[in-house]
Amino acid sequence: MRAEKIANGDTQVVEVPSYDQLIWPTVKAMKALGGSGSNKEIYDKLVELEGYSEEIQQVPASENASVSSLLEYRSYWARTYLKKYGAIESSGRAVWVLLDKGEKLTEAEVSKISSIVRKQDRLHKQKQEATEEFIKSEEDGADEEDWKENLLNVLKEMDPSAFERLCQRILRENGFTKVQVTGRSGDGGIDGIGILRINLLSFHVSFQCKRYKDSVGAGAIRDFRGAMVGRGDKGLFITTGSYTPDARKEASRDGAPAIDLIDGEELCDLLKDLKLGVHTEMTEKVMLKPEWFKDI
Repeated sequence: MRAEKIANGDTQVVEVPSYDQLIWPTVKAMKALGGSGSNKEIYDKLVELEGYSEEIQQVPASENASVSSLLEYRSYWARTYLKKYGAIESSGRAVWVLLDKGEKLTEAEVSKISSIVRKQDRLHKQKQEATEEFIKSEEDGADEEDWKENLLNVLKEMDPSAFERLCQRILRENGFTKVQVTGRSGDGGIDGIGILRINLLSFHVSFQCKRYKDSVGAGAIRDFRGAMVGRGDKGLFITTGSYTPDARKEASRDGAPAIDLIDGEELCDLLKDLKLGVHTEMTEKVMLKPEWFKDI
């Protein structure tokens, strides 16, 4: 499908890319964002990378569209086709993540996505998303400690850069914006930065994420605080391990910037609540009350 020419005003004609022309730019934008991003982050990065003019961005969408810009509306459909193709997924919180299939996509393969997805729709044979079966309990009735221990073992075996991307995703799912992983460039002990907006206030947050098997000590907290001085308003330390009492005291020490701590157990709860790699099933238990029948 070619870019559609839209009359903008009385004389000017603007070419607005079609949704299938936006599929490859969407993939490039998500890669530039580190593999995941919100709707707005992906759209803004797409516009930046492709250099779309203000005239193109300002062409209005139809009245029944959920957004005002035609370009933004078509970028939504580009993400929809990528999702149906199995290249990206969304948790339902307007945060998208690039899957392995999407990472390996080439520009030539992207040109075939529209026809493949339309064929899938016609035949009603869309495959279920792989994440629905990512984690299943090996034993029925496994207690809470079992699944947390198993999950922590999986996290501890992750590649450090993959664990950083997971933490990046967790922050985005919790409302952070402009989340960037910087640890791979040796950024003085800071693995990433992001912005958290609460009502009218915005906070620049530096974070560190470590796959520790043991406890994090006070020294690691002090080093992290030293690295974040002058770079942000708050600090967040995430670990698969635990924290010593001295580390917790250091994190909340009077007169020093406070650092929020997330240990392994809290990290498991976060992943469970966000449904990231953790699937929860509800079971029905029937209880008999014999005494009830005696009162008939």
